[in-house]
Amino acid sequence: MLRKILVLGAGKSTAYLLDFLLGKANEEKLHIIIADLKPENISKHISDHKSCTIVLLNIFNDKERKQLINKATIVVSMLPASLHLVVAKDCIKYKKHLVTASYISKELTALNDEVKKNNLVFMNEIGLDPGIDHMSAMQIIDRIRDKGGKILLFESFAGGLIAPESDNNLWNYKFTWNPRNVVLAGQGGAAKFIQEGTYKYIPYHKLFRRTEFFDIQGFGSFEGYANRDSLKYREAYGLQDVLTLYRGTMRRVGFSKAWNMFVELGMTDDSYFIENSEGMTYREFTNLFLPYSPTNTVELKLRHYLKIDQDDIMWGKLLELHLFDDNKKITLKSATPAQILQEILEQSWTLDKDDKDMIVMYHKFGYEFNGERKQIDSNMVVVGKNQTYTAMAKTVGLPVAMATLLILNGKINTYGVQIPLSREVYEPILSELNKHGIVFNEYDKPYKGYNSILEYS
Repeated sequence: MLRKILVLGAGKSTAYLLDFLLGKANEEKLHIIIADLKPENISKHISDHKSCTIVLLNIFNDKERKQLINKATIVVSMLPASLHLVVAKDCIKYKKHLVTASYISKELTALNDEVKKNNLVFMNEIGLDPGIDHMSAMQIIDRIRDKGGKILLFESFAGGLIAPESDNNLWNYKFTWNPRNVVLAGQGGAAKFIQEGTYKYIPYHKLFRRTEFFDIQGFGSFEGYANRDSLKYREAYGLQDVLTLYRGTMRRVGFSKAWNMFVELGMTDDSYFIENSEGMTYREFTNLFLPYSPTNTVELKLRHYLKIDQDDIMWGKLLELHLFDDNKKITLKSATPAQILQEILEQSWTLDKDDKDMIVMYHKFGYEFNGERKQIDSNMVVVGKNQTYTAMAKTVGLPVAMATLLILNGKINTYGVQIPLSREVYEPILSELNKHGIVFNEYDKPYKGYNSILEYS
């Protein structure tokens, strides 16, 4: 009897997910039902597969959504995180397991008792970050504890970047994930973490001015800025007594300082609307954030405002985005500054057909064993193939697909709303990921404690 996997949403991160499941269809007796609002965008080699059915679905159509979930054996939601809750409630009603790559919301966590009562697995945060970061970190943390070591420090960074061979702009960056999340990164509260036993906070207006630097062997130097809440996983990881806990986002060196120009100007603000935005030129948009002058040009006003010289690379980065162009126009009606900035950036930072992206993840573990302090550095680098088969899609989609099969086959049988921190989850998935080139390299190093977070002037 065929087991039906319902995949809700077929966006950018699903290429490897769908290929993996369809590749296992015969041996695992699977049929994949893909429900999406725009099924015409699904690749022909997937839609024509004999073990696949494509369905047009508006997720807000309660009758059709419920019918699909009721007929499925397990549900994979690749929808935006805000839509998981309605799917989760249907899964409880019809007693279906659920897998998502998104952060667990408080509302989803509140369903835990019902999920357990119905003997269901709701596996969340099983993508890249969150996902592979949890599993790869817990594997080493558990190993250190198993031999009697005590964790003193844990730092973790991840980033979706452009591969060196496709890096052709001054920002050393292109979008590999939801551009809106990039533009709004760090907003909504101060970043918080612990360093040497002391709580630290970085307000948004300082976030991109305070960065940590590190090298990845064979790939050069990177910088990281703090995630909003590094303490979120302290209890989940069992690190209540850790001296340093810091999680962040990784970029190429220089990105954060350049991005901070947008923060200073106010272009990342998403709290108000510019009523006459449609048809406004890029130059007019830039001028909105600068003081009036009857004589100075927009360019000169901006250089004065940001205190940058004409020969500064920061100036070159702004020119590269056509911010002073009088011919390029905004197409959005009554948009926020952040929405307009996103549209401008997408013109320059969208992956070309043959571009290769790159995922980089870096962990640092400091621990004490037999009275001696030690350190392990662990990193992973994955390079994509092209605009469709990206490293981002690979590292998000494959863990989701693998967890789905493990749940179907009864290999993950701890019920409840959860994230992938247990051995029954991370051991088989990390082992399988290794076969697909998603590999962590480990380096034993002298203990150095936390890196100093530098603030530029």
